Amino acid sequence: MEWVKRGPIYCPDNKYGWDDNSFMTPSAILLNDEVIRIFGGCRDKEGVSRIRYIDVLADNPKKVIRISKEPILDVGSEGCFDDNGVILGDVIPVGDYLYMYYVGFQHVQKVKFLAFSGLAISKDHGETFQRYSNAPVLDRSDHARYIRAIHTVIYDKAIQKFRVWYAIGDEWKYINGNPYPSYDIWYTESDDGIHFSDKDDCQCIKTEGNEYRIGRPKVYASKSGFEMYYTRDFIPKDYVVGYAKSTDGKNWTRYDDEAWLTKEIDGDLWDSEMACYPVILKTKNKKYMFYNGNGMGYTGVGYAEQILDEA
Repeated sequence: MEWVKRGPIYCPDNKYGWDDNSFMTPSAILLNDEVIRIFGGCRDKEGVSRIRYIDVLADNPKKVIRISKEPILDVGSEGCFDDNGVILGDVIPVGDYLYMYYVGFQHVQKVKFLAFSGLAISKDHGETFQRYSNAPVLDRSDHARYIRAIHTVIYDKAIQKFRVWYAIGDEWKYINGNPYPSYDIWYTESDDGIHFSDKDDCQCIKTEGNEYRIGRPKVYASKSGFEMYYTRDFIPKDYVVGYAKSTDGKNWTRYDDEAWLTKEIDGDLWDSEMACYPVILKTKNKKYMFYNGNGMGYTGVGYAEQILDEA
């Protein structure tokens, strides 16, 4: 079954003063059979991101029916790990609550930024979220001095653990005189989805050739085990999507040519320069891929569709 691009859905227009542009790193949940809620990060004029949601029709995601006016997760307190912006990692149901794993950014003096993982919890089905802690739940480690960012969390009933895929950054690459973080993809587990090991001992996907960063892993169960979509960046600066498969979630084989999602080469479109950060959601009879376009989300969020067999 082939994916078909359906076009852009939403991009903010600074209506409320904090949402000048972008809807970065989307994460989607099915509120009910009729409504999909998509969470994303909106940048202000200074580039600082805060998280909001949009509700769209499940049978026609181009139809936006609600937009949160205020950030459902604002920047953290001054001096905290997330005081200069927050973006989505993942949103999952845990009992009667929703857990939002997010990446918090902080400016520091000696490197461009630090990025570690926080947790916010909603008790009202995603209308509001409260931080679990003002400190990261996945903080720096000996091998992750600059970035340790959760992007997928899956509760595995068979082993009664939360399975977690995250990015580690421990180096900076200077390209045309500008510093860019170098990172790759790792795996860990948690008993409760809140407390994590400070050890990094399971690397899943690492950079190859002239790649210098590979991250934002989104992992899904498949018939043979697991599949993963991620983003790749090269020293010549070409930001693209990659794809891998695994039987156990720990050992992965890359099939980047099967990633499908690519930028539109012809025309001046919202995704003609970049198509990235795909996230997949199944409804009753459809399968959607929400993703970002140019500028790592600057032009907002759009989607592709795959019609499922009735059986």
